Amino acid sequence: MALFYLAAGLNHFINKSAYLSIVPNFLPHHLGIVYLSGACEFVFGLLLIPSNTRRYAAWAIIALLVAVFPANIKMMLDSWDKGSLQHWATLIRLPVQVLLIGWAYMFTKVPSRR
Repeated sequence: MALFYLAAGLNHFINKSAYLSIVPNFLPHHLGIVYLSGACEFVFGLLLIPSNTRRYAAWAIIALLVAVFPANIKMMLDSWDKGSLQHWATLIRLPVQVLLIGWAYMFTKVPSRR
């Protein structure tokens, strides 16, 4: 999971235009939001690696996934408006976000000391 978020975070800086297009219009400073969310994903990915910060990183990832959910909704609505073939992929992405939250939640558990 750490590698997934490290890569996703870096991707915000490499392909920022893809993320800029899905930031909801009501939010200010779109580029700043893209960079901030990418930096958060990268840092939280790093914090997943040590066992003593893993739980906190997982909770932070859950909060981030909830915070960026409006971007996924905007992406789905935009693809619908354009009649894009990608519309079905954006519809699938919404429940995938829930699965990602569940995956992160698995890392919030305190490991048993056996």
